[in-house]
Amino acid sequence: MYLENGKYYLSGGVDPLNLAQNYQLPLYVYDGAIMKRQYDRMIQAFDVPKIKVNYACKALSNINVLSLFKSFGAGLDTVSIQEVELGLKAGFEPGDIIYTPNGVNLEEIGEAVALGVRINIDNTSILEQFGQAYSNIPVCIRINPHIMAGGNSKISVGHIDSKFGISFHQMPLVHRIVKTTGLKIEGLHMHTGSGILDPEVFLSGAEILFNISKEFPDLDYIDFGSGFKVPYKEGDVETNIEELGARISDRFNEFCRNYGKDLTLIFEPGKFLVSEAGFFLAKVNVIKQTTSTVFAGIDSGLNHLIRPMFYDAYHQIINVSNPEGKGRFYTVVGYICETDTFGVNRRIPEIREEDVLCIQNAGAYCFTMSSNYNSRFRPAEVLVYEGKDYLIRKRETMEDLLRNQVVAPIFEKVES
Repeated sequence: MYLENGKYYLSGGVDPLNLAQNYQLPLYVYDGAIMKRQYDRMIQAFDVPKIKVNYACKALSNINVLSLFKSFGAGLDTVSIQEVELGLKAGFEPGDIIYTPNGVNLEEIGEAVALGVRINIDNTSILEQFGQAYSNIPVCIRINPHIMAGGNSKISVGHIDSKFGISFHQMPLVHRIVKTTGLKIEGLHMHTGSGILDPEVFLSGAEILFNISKEFPDLDYIDFGSGFKVPYKEGDVETNIEELGARISDRFNEFCRNYGKDLTLIFEPGKFLVSEAGFFLAKVNVIKQTTSTVFAGIDSGLNHLIRPMFYDAYHQIINVSNPEGKGRFYTVVGYICETDTFGVNRRIPEIREEDVLCIQNAGAYCFTMSSNYNSRFRPAEVLVYEGKDYLIRKRETMEDLLRNQVVAPIFEKVES
């Protein structure tokens, strides 16, 4: 969202205040041009013979967003059978979908096998069961590199005590399973966390994967996951994807020469592709002055966007209705019956009741983590692309809230 002549606009000159009026508030808005920009940055950053970017759809799983990334040429990273099915409905070919579950049973994995997608296994128990049941199906193995990385302990997933991945120290056991079951290992995978700034984290993990890869002669690809840091406020630091691309490319090309064939280099970004493309619009219900704080209470809450409360995440907040007003300090809060805070003592152009605020970086892990807590409805979603806006999810109603609830016979009225 950019400021021009005293007004905010989305790509293509779309006015967010018009969207607020046309679709009601609160409202999630996604800018497809930013998604395309970020996808192109990923592709152009790596100079290797074969590169594949698989969009991590858990970040934002609306089927229209999936279809948009398919149109860019992306594959799909999924973590549940439901995400696999969404990907197929969005038009992805099964071979362009990789399924990387955690803690599921062989039955769900079997469903993914039946759908023809690529399988990525992250523990030796399931690897052995899979080998006995599906020895003819090539698989990928998720390696735990024992690297502590990420912007928050809750999103660091590659350390020694993580539930994710097979420890690289367990490779002798993996080889025993592969030998006894006859499995073909087609790929190796690693993901260390989210919000990683230092390229050295990826390079350290890369060396671990390269060393393990030498032990598997029939690989087709190596998947480095993702975890790139994006800026959350003005002047914030971010992963230098171009520098990382140059350094990884050199080392990957050298490895492939020694390996004897060109493998596909895969990344599976989610936040990097959609975080900055998302904008959450909400109306100010009330300005409340206490002895020490001015609260701006909006018509939303942690039920719609939980990251500030769950991760202590910072999201920049702007006043779309009064962008050039005098700066004042506000604590922006929601309407949920909890301590429900989006930002504390933020300097924002003067906020008035009925103003429209925008919470930025609302594309990743925002709507997908929303709920009906306090029996509130989830908001609508709108996609802006090439100067036009499209409703891609209707606002919920009471009918949606009650859809799967069943009245027990003891509460049914007895008719005389």
